[in-house]
Amino acid sequence: MNPRIVSLIASSTEIVYALGMGDNLVGRSHECDYPTRVKSLPACTAPKFRTDGSSYEIDQRVKAILQESLSVYRVDAELLDNMEPTHIITQAQCEVCAVSLKDVEQAACEMIKSKPKIVSLEPNSLADIFLDIERVGQALGVDDRSAVLIKHLNDRISAIQERGERLPARPTVACIEWIDPLMAGGNWMPEIIELAGGKNLFGTAGKHSPWMRWEEIVETDPEIILVTPCGFDIPRTMEEMHLIVANPGYGSLQAVKNHRLFVADGNQYFNRPGPRVIEALEMLAEMIHPEQFHFGHEGKGWIRFSAA
Repeated sequence: MNPRIVSLIASSTEIVYALGMGDNLVGRSHECDYPTRVKSLPACTAPKFRTDGSSYEIDQRVKAILQESLSVYRVDAELLDNMEPTHIITQAQCEVCAVSLKDVEQAACEMIKSKPKIVSLEPNSLADIFLDIERVGQALGVDDRSAVLIKHLNDRISAIQERGERLPARPTVACIEWIDPLMAGGNWMPEIIELAGGKNLFGTAGKHSPWMRWEEIVETDPEIILVTPCGFDIPRTMEEMHLIVANPGYGSLQAVKNHRLFVADGNQYFNRPGPRVIEALEMLAEMIHPEQFHFGHEGKGWIRFSAA
């Protein structure tokens, strides 16, 4: 059987392509944008809220919808039905990040005559990302390819981890995953900070990103601060960095004084649990230990921030 795949998560779209099954994709979510050729496929989803405005306004819109126990995204069940998919890939991890499992199951039960197999991913940690790659490979009948991909990604991780463990210093790192209100990086972020040779200060590996207070950043005075808001690229994040700069005690932080405050592309790398999370790890290694790691990501995936 030739699979007809609809991917409703940006990360799973990347997994499908990495497994050599990109030509079998017939539909995507509105957030699937890599590889760029996937944008030529019809989008089966849309947000129920405006995505413009400040991070505070976006946060308020999302919370207002979730308080009514509604999904923040729309699924076009009629379009899905017309695509006649054999497989739909979605997730059960975060209803803010992607289309939820319950929405897809409802659409599949009510409308889709092809009765597709629903593949649900739940990437809470780095190990979960690899399990999801394996899960997609099994569902699509390419287990051998997923095994090769996972080994390749693990080899890249090991190469960085081994070099990082030999370094004498492990700088403290604060990862900011949302600006207003402040949220720390959770899930796989604490893991890749540690793998890159840093000491994570906020958030717990394998658990959802926690809210935080600016006073906690001032109190811990991290050696490195990384700002990588979920769903934001670098230019979008730069539009709101004035909110970080305006906080009391900003100028006295050692990360600021030592020019070790960084902005990174959260949308493409740090908040996307697919194969390119390894590139996020490489970027962290460059930020934390620039004397040891040079992968060529500076200026593309991350930049050094200066308020001047």
